[in-house]
Amino acid sequence: MTQTLIQDLLVILGGGLVASLLCRRLHISVLIGYLVVGTLLGRGGLGWVIDANHQLESFAEIGVFLLLFSIGLEFSIDSMKRLGRHLLVSGIVQMALVAVPVGMILFYAGKSWQASTLIAAATSLSSTVLVFKALSEWGQSQRPHGQRAIGILLFQDAALVPLLLLVPMLTGTGSSVGWLDVAVLVLTSVCFVVAVVALRRLLSGWLIPRLTSYKSPEVVILFTVVALGSVTLTAYSVGLPPVIGAFAAGLIFNGNRWTGQVDALVLPFRETFSAVFFVGLGLIFDPRLILNEPLTMAFALIVVIALKAFAATVALKMTGLTLARSFGMGIGLAHVGEFAFVLSLLGLTTKVIEEPDYQRIVAIAIGSLILTPPLLKAGLKLIRDEDADESGSSVSLPDQQRLQAVVIGAGPIGRRVAAQLETLGKDICLVDMSPINLHSFAQEGFRTVSGDATDSSILNLAGTEEAGLHVICVPDDSSAISIVQAIRLLNQETKLVVRCRYQSNVAKLKKAGADQVVSEETEASIALLRTLANDETKS
Repeated sequence: MTQTLIQDLLVILGGGLVASLLCRRLHISVLIGYLVVGTLLGRGGLGWVIDANHQLESFAEIGVFLLLFSIGLEFSIDSMKRLGRHLLVSGIVQMALVAVPVGMILFYAGKSWQASTLIAAATSLSSTVLVFKALSEWGQSQRPHGQRAIGILLFQDAALVPLLLLVPMLTGTGSSVGWLDVAVLVLTSVCFVVAVVALRRLLSGWLIPRLTSYKSPEVVILFTVVALGSVTLTAYSVGLPPVIGAFAAGLIFNGNRWTGQVDALVLPFRETFSAVFFVGLGLIFDPRLILNEPLTMAFALIVVIALKAFAATVALKMTGLTLARSFGMGIGLAHVGEFAFVLSLLGLTTKVIEEPDYQRIVAIAIGSLILTPPLLKAGLKLIRDEDADESGSSVSLPDQQRLQAVVIGAGPIGRRVAAQLETLGKDICLVDMSPINLHSFAQEGFRTVSGDATDSSILNLAGTEEAGLHVICVPDDSSAISIVQAIRLLNQETKLVVRCRYQSNVAKLKKAGADQVVSEETEASIALLRTLANDETKS
């Protein structure tokens, strides 16, 4: 039995690796690849992983816990405060315009009110990870339409907690839920929230500063695992869904000096167990459902996408965007997100929904996720076209959006340069190959673009044709030369300052088009900062 479990895990992780490589090459969401690979490996496909004894469920649950823990860890309370009215209004309107019609249709189609409510709530959720990553990579996360879309997604993340709490209320067999049970659940939830707030303050104000003095990553890892397990177990013990405990544990570690370190340490485990979770969801899905009900499933997918696009468009329009921008961003939110799987799987395990209904939710969600990248690209093209109409140029941005500087390379030197440029009053866009390197900057309000800076399309997204200054801080000189040449093809007037690792390459960089080259790796950041500060003083 142990050998079979290990074999199944290796097949799942191997399939996840292949899916990840293919998805990166095809520039589509890895989440889609995990689900598709799981479908191919499962009982409806090749049948390589059957898991008749449900041994893999424990690993999948760990994936859910780490996913919710990471969401809590990265959850930006400051962003929610900053978005304020936009978040509240657009979030409520979008979810209501999806959940109410879907729930009514299902109820009148013969589903129980419990199943109708749960499926409607799951359908109203979109993918925070998918949309935020795409907007960041395409340099749209700090534009007005990007900020309002992120507001909707943040509201959905916050709404996931009460939705998960809703599931225990739906497990009754009667036509109504006892008010005493509801009151007990609400009181328990309130006490749990108070305890989380108290623990958050205790950790950030007293415990973490003392543990930090040990300067040991082992202490960080062990304490994080113990805290995650303890809070999750506590939530389960008092009758709350365990995933609520995982999310709460993330919130406890949110916003203190350990947050970045914990996130970096948890990331490899999160990605590994998330692969097991999403591939595991694909294993459950039986594609023969689509073959047996092709017209029904196709019609349901079209209705869901159309309804979600309409709901998001209305919600975004209420926040002050034009109709074109609202619709362009709205079709990017017209899909069913990953937390719908978490919510519906919880409904399946608690017998609120039946397996055929769960299969249909998975099928519709996978279909909508596959269509999201082209829909989002088409929507952003509509927005760019409107920008061009308003400015009279296909590349110009509105005055308030015009970039002054582009920093390429978000390593230690690039980070210092970006911070210095910000203090000098520059509007900045950061470009880096790694979305992980850019994540913290995006959360702080910088424009970010993920991709290869030698690619003209990436440079266009970064605003190279508009920027008056480019600072290249990549560690490889040959890459820096290629980037300089690519920038000069798009913008002959911009000032180009380049960090050069070896003195022998200074002449090559200047020949390629660099205005100023700073060599000596250890002194590079200091020299760059001094150069930029002097230029600012002269101007």
